[in-house]
Amino acid sequence: MIWILSLVPFFPETPLDNVEFADKWVHILMYGCAFIVVWIEYTCKHKQADYEKLFFWAWLAPIVMSGVLELLQEYCTFGHRSGDWLDLAANATGVTSAVVIGALIWYFRPKK
Repeated sequence: MIWILSLVPFFPETPLDNVEFADKWVHILMYGCAFIVVWIEYTCKHKQADYEKLFFWAWLAPIVMSGVLELLQEYCTFGHRSGDWLDLAANATGVTSAVVIGALIWYFRPKK
């Protein structure tokens, strides 16, 4: 869903278009919610944490994916979309927030 929303060539106008940094909050929420699901799923399926896998798949890979999407928006949408470094920062903030919340979920999960 993130790939589709990031690369669709047009978006309808909304009343929030004039709100400063509204799109950055959308990026934070989109990436935060998407990757908190990864943490919840991981917590439900594993008894012990593999921190190397979590570091890569639940933090680094989503941020790299975000950077790739920003580059694709800038160079492959024929001017319909533009890449933005602040979008990348907002995406990284969302992913990092998901990591913090996910780590708390992991720590406080019921022990089996």
